[in-house]
Amino acid sequence: MGDWIHLDTPAGPVRAWLARPDKPPRGAVIVLQEIFGVNAHIRAVADGFAKHGLVAMAPALFDPVQPEVELGYGDAGFTRGRELVAELGTERALQVVSAAARWLREAHHHPGVVGYCWGGSMAFLANTRLRLPAVSYYGARTMPFIAEPAQAPLMFHFGGHDRSIPPEDIVRHRELQPQASVFVYAAADHAFNRDVDPHHFHAESAALARERTLAFLAEHTS
Repeated sequence: MGDWIHLDTPAGPVRAWLARPDKPPRGAVIVLQEIFGVNAHIRAVADGFAKHGLVAMAPALFDPVQPEVELGYGDAGFTRGRELVAELGTERALQVVSAAARWLREAHHHPGVVGYCWGGSMAFLANTRLRLPAVSYYGARTMPFIAEPAQAPLMFHFGGHDRSIPPEDIVRHRELQPQASVFVYAAADHAFNRDVDPHHFHAESAALARERTLAFLAEHTS
């Protein structure tokens, strides 16, 4: 359903996976990757949003430091992914997100953002710094920024068994972002939406979170 396109960004040229619905779109979403790159799973996530009527773009956030990154979920993938996050930095990541939003606006869409893991934290910052409606899935790196005021509608999804986001951190999300929707899926762990990973995927939680996310995007994008 999707194809690669090229974005011009302040951080340099970046590829982006662009998935379009078969019918006239009813909204748009920027899909922000985990630390493993815009791999087959993230491309499938974008394609899934397109099947629900949204134009979905997944920019390859690591391209400014290493093009065409697609990492596996083993130890080597985790290690390299963390290195790439550090090499890229927050500011360049947000420059790429801003360029993706600009591209979608020029195509007459008002996009929202949905991000997963590291991308979930970047989605939060896309809200506070770029004024984009955002849905953050298990963004464990959000805590240093959690006091930044929201600039658009905001939603969080957390797994109840996620040790990277302990209950006290979720409490802080509720306290410091009282206008946001905060959902905890008691039976789920970290990365519960990653359906290619049997160790983390939790189908019931993923389906409910997707339903809530689609409703959010239907309300806040066009």
